[in-house]
Amino acid sequence: MGNSNGYLPLFETKSSGRPFLIKLYVLTIFVAICMIWVYRVRYLPVEGVLERWTWIGMFFAELWFSIYWFITHLVRWNPICRYTFKDRLSQRFEKDLPGVDIFVCTADPEMEPPIMVINTVLSMMAYDYPPEKLSVYLSDDGVSELTFYAMLEASRFSKYWLPFCKQFNVEPRSPEAYFHNEPLDDHVNDKEWLFIKKLYGDMKSRIEVTSKQGQVSEEIRKEHKGFSEWDFISSRHDHQTIVQILIDGRDPLAMDREAQRLPTLVYLSREKRPQYPHNFKAGAMNALIRVSSRISNGPIIMNVDCDMYSNNSNSIRDALCFFMDEEKGHEIGYIQFPQSMKNVTKNDLYGNSLKVIFKMEFPGIDANGGPMYIGTGCFHRRVNLCERKHCNEHEVDWKRESDMKIEGNARDLEEECKALASCAYEENTQWGKEVGLMYGYVLEDGMTGFSIRCRGWRSVYFNPERKAFLGLAPTTLLQTLVQQERWSKGELHILLSRRGPFFDGYKSLPLRLLLSYCIYFLWAANCFPTLYYVVVPSLCMLRGISLFPKASSPWFQAFAYAILADRAYGLVEFLWCDGTFQGWWNDQRIWMFKRTTSYLVGFCDTILTMLGFTNPAFVVTAKVSSADSCERYEQEIMEFGVPSPLFDILATLALLNMFCLIGGIRMVISDVENKVSDVLASQIILSGLIVLINLPVYQGLFFRKDSGSIPNSVTLKSLIASLLACSIALL
Repeated sequence: MGNSNGYLPLFETKSSGRPFLIKLYVLTIFVAICMIWVYRVRYLPVEGVLERWTWIGMFFAELWFSIYWFITHLVRWNPICRYTFKDRLSQRFEKDLPGVDIFVCTADPEMEPPIMVINTVLSMMAYDYPPEKLSVYLSDDGVSELTFYAMLEASRFSKYWLPFCKQFNVEPRSPEAYFHNEPLDDHVNDKEWLFIKKLYGDMKSRIEVTSKQGQVSEEIRKEHKGFSEWDFISSRHDHQTIVQILIDGRDPLAMDREAQRLPTLVYLSREKRPQYPHNFKAGAMNALIRVSSRISNGPIIMNVDCDMYSNNSNSIRDALCFFMDEEKGHEIGYIQFPQSMKNVTKNDLYGNSLKVIFKMEFPGIDANGGPMYIGTGCFHRRVNLCERKHCNEHEVDWKRESDMKIEGNARDLEEECKALASCAYEENTQWGKEVGLMYGYVLEDGMTGFSIRCRGWRSVYFNPERKAFLGLAPTTLLQTLVQQERWSKGELHILLSRRGPFFDGYKSLPLRLLLSYCIYFLWAANCFPTLYYVVVPSLCMLRGISLFPKASSPWFQAFAYAILADRAYGLVEFLWCDGTFQGWWNDQRIWMFKRTTSYLVGFCDTILTMLGFTNPAFVVTAKVSSADSCERYEQEIMEFGVPSPLFDILATLALLNMFCLIGGIRMVISDVENKVSDVLASQIILSGLIVLINLPVYQGLFFRKDSGSIPNSVTLKSLIASLLACSIALL
């Protein structure tokens, strides 16, 4: 059935709402939660100041959990799925497909090795898309000649890799992933396969040898004029702009070995000076927006992190099905793909796959109005990144867009673009305020997406059957917790900022969508009720203070049902998202770890930043680890290894609950006549569950001798702190 313009739609949306019985099951949990509220109010202690205030604290913690639970299930109530029709796109627009500019960002050649970066770049160059309309830009904020050398090697290898991919329909189109995961396909010529594999192996060897040496040899430096730029660099934070067009897609000589056009390939390292703020990834993206506008000016911009290679060569066409739909396309500002990880272990040791978020929550948020921009795997209209507000009458003339030509030769364009990526260019302009990605936020991508939504554009979430991008998840506990700390404080900063939902958002976005975003805005705030539940019931147990109904009381059933039914639902949901039981248990562990450590530090840091005591910072998550650490990760052994305040908190809470559990069991054994077990059963069970969750922490503290165990300094501090807390509780 056609739309109002007489065309068949390029995409469709289907509801994938929960079955009625599932909704009824969720409602029974809500009834149990209401009964818990009634119990807390009805049985508020009238004697004992400590008993009364701890009881009130429990009520507020449970009230918070209930509100957060309600918001989460409201989001997941009626999720939707989207489907594209790429054949219709080709029939109507194949000759008028718009130019697409792809941005890849890297910042540190040690944490993000050049060979990994160019695999991402090569996978982007090899999209199933007209090469003359495709431009790939690498922003190197580490201004590394090693990365530039790797890009030069990639530009040469692309002449063989791209025709190979297209001739044999290779997937994925990252050479490292393809040759590592795929055996020789039946339809691929064995001689050709071996030839390309050898070419890639030789290139990889040259790049890795050069990277180990730490510098490019004089012989290699003579191969390209771009290396001379490094003669004038003082440091990573004090250097001029470097712009090098390695492949000019407009050049008739820029051909692969099959005499087919090659995509444009550009290396950029923007200018940095100590006296100018560089604004982290947002500054790099804004420089890319300006530079690309002069070189290719594609109306569609896609950005990925340097570790997220293309796993689906049709992703551009999928995105264009949304942008170019005659009925609804003009409303859509960006299309967000999920962030999928290729290196998670079978049981997802650190809970980094985010299975439930991307399979359950994001489709629900999409139904409520559209997802936030998560900083990678996202297609934007160039105009929505350049301040333009959405207009219902705005229609895009795709033929005119596709016919736009850029004048000037490569050398002249390089010189012009140096000014566009200079430090002084943004002075007294709206860049970072109203134009481009927003500055001054830890999650500049999230704030940018929120701002785009407030300007009237819609967003779309699309999760194709074959994953569009595959990236690297953190492989140590500390990397995971630091990443969660950055995410949580970034989301809280958006919530509390003047451009956040309390000030601008409520005027422009529907309440249901704002509530959907609150799942993430309130991450950091979850630390306090969680910490209260982890610490206070256990310490009160040492004093014999009961905070829950007796095991023999009917009210106990409400608590038991609410907790067990909700966890059972979560388990089924996790298994439905292709997880395992052990993976779900690991997810519960990380859920508690990040709420009691990352979110706490993130909350405090956000408040200090907003009060002006600290400055926002962007921490690059390491993409490489030591050989021993990687081996333990593959064996699903939790990695600690280094001192950290996050581990101090983690170990202290684990030991505190262990000591309290021992004290509680001792009370039950020594006072059987007073039925202490009936009075303190809930607190003993709660403390016991926390101890079970912390088993890897105890192993790291006392039993492991490898380099991934918890350092002695952390053990000593946590023992002192936990014993001191228990002693104070007994006073």
